[in-house]
Amino acid sequence: MNKKKPQHDPEAVAFAQARDEMFSHILRCGVIDALPEHQKDWLDDTMLYLADRYEDLSAEELRQLRVLGERFSQPVQRKAETVETSAA
Repeated sequence: MNKKKPQHDPEAVAFAQARDEMFSHILRCGVIDALPEHQKDWLDDTMLYLADRYEDLSAEELRQLRVLGERFSQPVQRKAETVETSAA
């Protein structure tokens, strides 16, 4: 039996490629360890680059990429361990 490969929406593929490329750049460029104002400048430049590289992305998709990039650039926040005390 031959299985047909699912057809992919070209816009969804472009968004996924742009997202993956942005995440890769964030990791390679050390954006996570940068100061917040440097992160903003870096993302401003990167969004201009992505808008040129992926011309088919809408303004809304670019806005979503920006939000994802801002979230991905934040350092990991670890939950404080809660110590439960038991009554003796």
